[in-house]
Amino acid sequence: MSNIILTVNNLSKKYGKLTAVNSLSFEFKSGEVYGILGPNGSGKTTTLAMLSDVIRSTAGEYRWFGTKMGSNQRRRLGIMLEKPNFYEYLSGLDNLKIVADIRGVAHSEIDDILKQVGLYERRNSRFKTYSLGMKQRLAIGATILGNPEVLILDEPTNGLDPEGIAEVRNLIIELANNDKTIILASHLLDEVQKVCTQMLVLKSGNKIYQGSARGLDKNSQLIEIKAEDIIKLKNALDNSTDYIKYEDNNDSILVDIGRDKNGADLNSYLHSKGVSLSFLSQKSESLEENIFDLLKSTK
Repeated sequence: MSNIILTVNNLSKKYGKLTAVNSLSFEFKSGEVYGILGPNGSGKTTTLAMLSDVIRSTAGEYRWFGTKMGSNQRRRLGIMLEKPNFYEYLSGLDNLKIVADIRGVAHSEIDDILKQVGLYERRNSRFKTYSLGMKQRLAIGATILGNPEVLILDEPTNGLDPEGIAEVRNLIIELANNDKTIILASHLLDEVQKVCTQMLVLKSGNKIYQGSARGLDKNSQLIEIKAEDIIKLKNALDNSTDYIKYEDNNDSILVDIGRDKNGADLNSYLHSKGVSLSFLSQKSESLEENIFDLLKSTK
């Protein structure tokens, strides 16, 4: 059973009359990849900054590994809250040596980290020659110096092109597979769906959802079907008790089969009514669509 590594109780941050984060409470467990999601201004970065001890909370508290933040807890965290900030004219290797010296980490770790983030062959190249994806991978490499248990990443793919996004995504997946707990903030919902196992959704500083992506599934499944005899197909659906909710899309039919049935059940029923399908495909709503619906429905 996973251990609880982070407990947050009624955490709030105000800037004058503006409430950036409003009484957040949640728990995170080890071994998961958490995505903190929400539109701009939802409180994602502020939340991570408080949890990283970069800014002070206005109210509430949080505990890492059961105790308040201190040097022992901080050493167990790898934190990347801003864009990569390295010396342009130094190599990736020399930049990591500086970070290692600041953190008291042996230089002997650096080669392995450069290999892990896919930059070993470019270790002696100046930072300014790196692509945006390479710069971001070097920044993630800096966070894993000292082998922290938890990585905190704020918008790790922000501003990257599709190739850079894929590079960082694959690195995050690899780190997660190596028993790292990862907490990342992002507005790129498609990317979060590909790497995160759990989600915390914020809106205007308030928590509106916490759980797995599967928990956002609606109480319906849509199946697209086709048949040569569309009239006979629609008659069979009209005379059913389970499949009367459907939409006619001219050359195909979109059937709502609920959550208790599957495509095989629908095909079997239609076959019993003498309808042979030429096409059947499950249509699933994306995580992005489900979260947008959640944000719109939450005042």
